[in-house]
Amino acid sequence: MNDLTAWVQAARPLAQVNMLVPLVFGQAMAFAVTGRFHLGWLYVCAWLGLLVQLLIVFTNDYVDRETDANNTTYARFSGGSRVLPQGRLTPAALRAAARVVLWLLGLAGGALAVFAGRPGVLGLFAATALLVWAYNLPPLRLAYRGHGEVVQGLGTGVVLPLLGFYVQAGGFAGVVWPALVPMVLLGAVGNIITALPDHPSDLASGKRSYPVRRGQWLARRHALELLALSAACSGLVLPVTRVQAALLAVPVLAVAALAVPLLGSADAENRDECERFGMLVAGAAHLLVVLWSLGFVVLGLLG
Repeated sequence: MNDLTAWVQAARPLAQVNMLVPLVFGQAMAFAVTGRFHLGWLYVCAWLGLLVQLLIVFTNDYVDRETDANNTTYARFSGGSRVLPQGRLTPAALRAAARVVLWLLGLAGGALAVFAGRPGVLGLFAATALLVWAYNLPPLRLAYRGHGEVVQGLGTGVVLPLLGFYVQAGGFAGVVWPALVPMVLLGAVGNIITALPDHPSDLASGKRSYPVRRGQWLARRHALELLALSAACSGLVLPVTRVQAALLAVPVLAVAALAVPLLGSADAENRDECERFGMLVAGAAHLLVVLWSLGFVVLGLLG
């Protein structure tokens, strides 16, 4: 049944935070560099982020339809939107919707290039489409062949922050390029934790996600280690002393520490603990990026 509620479910509103946080990070960086911030561009970025998300989730649901149909350990942030296993939408409808969203991104890019003097958006949208293709579709199909976490790291750690920066600043001059390194690491963390609940179905379908390749316990440990490493890289993002960087990391690591007791037991089959582990690590990662963004805002206000 192709009703509106089914499409809202397919859009996965909870996942929008994965788009908005790096987009806001890029815009905060632009404010720190230029000292200017336009609320209108914030709204534009929000709509662009929504289109990017829809392209990703519609494509993922279509490609993962067989794997998701056999997934009994999914969580709120994994296992797809469930509209296909529940029979609420058809694969053909999702495939058509992904194509429509891709055209809408192209039209939005063209409008920004022609009417807003931001032709670079077209290149960033092309990079987005390329990463979605490399992640999901042949011949690369990296989500299934392995190293999909690298693709997600590049998407949420490089492309989205640059999109936010470029739309807000009107150019790339002043981008704090080293800041994108820990952002890529956090993007990989996001991929790992969303794959954790799907481990049994991924293993059965031959999808070589990080937990399948490394095992669930090691994947959880690596997610925490990458998060800690990202927090330790705050000096690449902001001009802070070691003491200031340590203080910035305290609330992030405090949230992450709540996941440590679950490290040995939060397998996919233990659904509640697995979901709690993922939510805690994701919350800590988003908190870190929010704190970096606030740091950029302070620099812009002082600048």
